[in-house]
Amino acid sequence: MLHEIWQDNNLGQVKVTNVDAKKYKVSDMLTVDKVYTIVNETEEYIFVVDNSGKVGGFYKDYFEKI
Repeated sequence: MLHEIWQDNNLGQVKVTNVDAKKYKVSDMLTVDKVYTIVNETEEYIFVVDNSGKVGGFYKDYFEKI
C-alpha cells in the first residue's frame, strides 16, 4: 500500500486556487487559499493530505505551486 508511506513525502507545496469541479464535489476536501504539502505527483494529478487527514488525488487545475 504505497499511499501509506506517501504521508512522509514532501515534494513541495501547493496553494489551492479554486474548487470549481465539474463532476465531483471538491470543496469538502480542499480549502481555497490553504497550502498543502505534495506527497506524490503524476502528469494529471497532485496527491496531498486533504482536509479529511488522508491522502487524496486531485487534478492539477485546483492548485498553483509555491
